[in-house]
Amino acid sequence: MVTCAVLPAFSQKYTTPADTVSLNKEYAKVTADIAELTKKLTDARDDLPGYEKKAERANDDAQSSAAETSDKAAQAAGGSVKDAKKAKREARRSVRDAKDSRNARENLDDQKKKIERLTNDLEKKQNRLKELDDMRASINNSVPK
Repeated sequence: MVTCAVLPAFSQKYTTPADTVSLNKEYAKVTADIAELTKKLTDARDDLPGYEKKAERANDDAQSSAAETSDKAAQAAGGSVKDAKKAKREARRSVRDAKDSRNARENLDDQKKKIERLTNDLEKKQNRLKELDDMRASINNSVPK
């Protein structure tokens, strides 16, 4: 059985001066959330070049070890048992490098997805903050002076 939390599809509307306290609380929370998301997004973007370099380096290693494996296998085909053992070691290394390359690529993709998710979350929070600003302005305009 799968259960999931159901969140309301609507946002709180503040329309009267009595709602100001609640509006201010939500405003402070949304502002803090925006600051936190901005920091996380900045950190994720700062880390992205490292992930890209690791993926590129791992890919280069996998390609070079695959080429070496091919050379060793060609030597082993007409060579001695010693050549065959070297080819087997190279093949294991090549497989390990290919797995490392795949993992590095997956980590890079995960980082890009994280940046996209944080960007979307930040945009939603900024939109909510704008809504709260509009509600605050509406309340302030409705108060008799």
